Amino acid sequence: MLRTAVRNVLAHKARLLMTVLAVMLGVAFVSGTLVFTDTLGNAFRNQSAKSYDDVAVAVTTRAERGDEESAAVDEETLEKIRHLDGVAEATGRVSGFAGVADPDGKLIGNGWSNTGSNFSPGAGGKDAQYTFTEGTGPVKAGQIALDKETARKGEYRVGSPVRVATNGPVKEYTLSGVFTTEDGAVNAGGSLVLFDTAVAQQLYLRPGEFKDVDVVAGPGASDTALLAAVKPLLPEDAEAKTGAALADEEAEMTESGLKSLNSMLLAFAAIALFVGVFLIANTFTMLIAQRTKELALMRAVGASRRQVKRAVLLEAGVVGLVASVAGFLLGLGLATGLRSAMGAFGGKIPAGPLVVSPTAVASAFAVGVLITVFAAWLPARRAAKIPPVAAMSSVHAVATTKSLVVRNSIGGVLTLLGSAAIVAGAAQGGEDGRWILGAGAFLALIGVIVLIPLLSRPVIALARPLLAKLFGVSGKLAAQNAVRNPRRTGATASALAIGLTLVTGISVLGVTLGQAIDKMTTDNIRADYMVSMASGDSLDESAVTALRKADGVAAATPQRAVWLTVGKEEEGISASGITPGDIEKTFALKTVSGSLSSLEDGQIAVDRKTAASHGWKTGDSVPVTYQDDKKQTLKVGALYEGNEFLSPVLIPEDLVAPHESLSDVREVWLTMDGGQSDANEKAVVDALGDNPAMSVMDRQGIRDMFGGFINTALNIMYGLLAMALVIAVLGVVNTLAMSVFERQQEIGMLRAIGLDRRRVKRMIRLEAVVISLFGAVVGVGLGTFLGWAIGKSLSASIPGYALVVPWDRLAVFLVLAGLVGVLASLWPARSGARLNMLTAIKTE
Repeated sequence: MLRTAVRNVLAHKARLLMTVLAVMLGVAFVSGTLVFTDTLGNAFRNQSAKSYDDVAVAVTTRAERGDEESAAVDEETLEKIRHLDGVAEATGRVSGFAGVADPDGKLIGNGWSNTGSNFSPGAGGKDAQYTFTEGTGPVKAGQIALDKETARKGEYRVGSPVRVATNGPVKEYTLSGVFTTEDGAVNAGGSLVLFDTAVAQQLYLRPGEFKDVDVVAGPGASDTALLAAVKPLLPEDAEAKTGAALADEEAEMTESGLKSLNSMLLAFAAIALFVGVFLIANTFTMLIAQRTKELALMRAVGASRRQVKRAVLLEAGVVGLVASVAGFLLGLGLATGLRSAMGAFGGKIPAGPLVVSPTAVASAFAVGVLITVFAAWLPARRAAKIPPVAAMSSVHAVATTKSLVVRNSIGGVLTLLGSAAIVAGAAQGGEDGRWILGAGAFLALIGVIVLIPLLSRPVIALARPLLAKLFGVSGKLAAQNAVRNPRRTGATASALAIGLTLVTGISVLGVTLGQAIDKMTTDNIRADYMVSMASGDSLDESAVTALRKADGVAAATPQRAVWLTVGKEEEGISASGITPGDIEKTFALKTVSGSLSSLEDGQIAVDRKTAASHGWKTGDSVPVTYQDDKKQTLKVGALYEGNEFLSPVLIPEDLVAPHESLSDVREVWLTMDGGQSDANEKAVVDALGDNPAMSVMDRQGIRDMFGGFINTALNIMYGLLAMALVIAVLGVVNTLAMSVFERQQEIGMLRAIGLDRRRVKRMIRLEAVVISLFGAVVGVGLGTFLGWAIGKSLSASIPGYALVVPWDRLAVFLVLAGLVGVLASLWPARSGARLNMLTAIKTE
């Protein structure tokens, strides 16, 4: 039986090609994902280990510039650490944001990973953290050094003037040197600027103090012993760990971050393989139907049912093994390509070998072989039931009425249960509701797949008159052929239905959420511009002052993050320190009671829901405690409908200033005389000193910032789901090719009675289009239902939510499905049209 199985695989190479391709693509996705994430994890672990290779003890503090209460490591403490037994060197570090402008004045890097630190040379005039390829480190106030990639992007050479921005005004420095580093921020696509230590302390902390300290051990010294000796010298809230412990922590954080990427990519691989199951099952079903006589003869000469079943499963195993080998090799190429793509998009990955773990190899082959064998199990079971007497007939076994009734009943029950769970989950909302919805979606999808053969006849029957009218006998025959074998049509259409269900659901949800966010932005904001730091840090007070004095500014309100403790409540409440009088000109606030003008009298405004939860009303006095533990009683002067861009409490910034040691201004909102214009935008940019680290966004930019990630996420999802749709296309090609093979005699007869080659091609092509559109209609309908349900479950947390059905995208999906049918039919249609009619008529 083993020899028979192998011989059958070799005899049907062309018919099994599509199955091999489907499994190969799925295995490539799985193996590529595992190898890619293993390679990334290994590279970052090695980088972490290398960056702490010479560090015996690392000291970190919570010290921040402007926060006088935060304890740092001073020069005296650093000297004490240096004089401990076993310490070879101790280096103090300070760091913060630093953005470098390119020749056009734009920021180099992505903002959040643009950092600055201090150059701390040892006895030999070198800093062990950095290797200089040009020049030297900065040793006086007007100098800086840049990492090699940033210098390349900015086209800077040693001696060039470089504009650098921290949280304050932009300044110009002279480039003293260029260096290489294993710093994680640089590898993430950011930049690193090195200042002289005194300058860095002035910028990021306080003169003579350090935020962190790296301790290097001398020969024979124990890291643990040094850690014990260093700890007693440190400020109370400082933390010290061995370099090895920190490297392990960073490695764990890296692995944790990669897990989500790994899970997402594997989820899409699972979808692709799930779609592939239908192609594999369809292939083996058709192969077995064509070999009814052969299998029956095997039974007649003594083969048992178990042996026949085993022979079919062995065929599937051989196919799965071949596909797994090809898929694994393709996966290695995919992993290499992903790594290169990340580099092309600015994500620098540390150098390291491609990591092929035993887990990746075992998973790829297990997935490929097991999925193929699983998909072939039902066709194998049917093959085993073929009676020996079937060898006397050329009629293929057909499904019994009882089996169809059972199948349709199960499908109906699953679909009803799934639909009910989807509606219930959508109505309940929240995390529990989404779990119910997810279970219902799975049941409904399985139920629809089971019912697809039943649905094919009435749905395709609706298109039959149109096909006959437009395409004559070719259209009529195509519609009849599409429903001749409902199970085959259903299995072929299911693959497309699954892919388009996911694509449509994601589209409906994405477009709905995008419009809700867009509406939220346009309905709540009156400001023409929003100014913020590219790094996400707080703006310096000098920037706020400069913006208020800028030409053309009619209203300017910074939004200061404030935390208030109300009465005796343990939990606090967030507030926005704003400019009274200007707040109404920059935000659309709907007053429920009282007046926002009361803010100018030192009163506060509270959003309606927050006021209701605390039992407050206009005129009430509210005792609050600021972060400096000072208390004050504030009067509620107005209640307003909540605004998503403001905290639930608005408080005049003059009341906040005496109690806040740090200015936490995340953005400044500006309304200009004459609205948005190039002149007004230039006035804002000029007021900021053409600072590359500060972002000036107009209304469209604000809308794109809050809603742009939706479109980005949609495009990523479309790209990942394309694999499933490619496999679905292979399924259509496979079905048509084998269908043409089965119908050779019929096609020969049609040719003999006058159907020319052109109309034969058209008949097969239309059959493919009908099957593809049928699957697409089912997928689009189910996907729209799921998109509505998921959006409904989220609607409570999304202001202004309203279902949006993207009819234009759905129309595109249907058109693409039709094109898929046309493309998939090219080879089968050509093969069918080229059949010799006399040879075909003689074929059994």
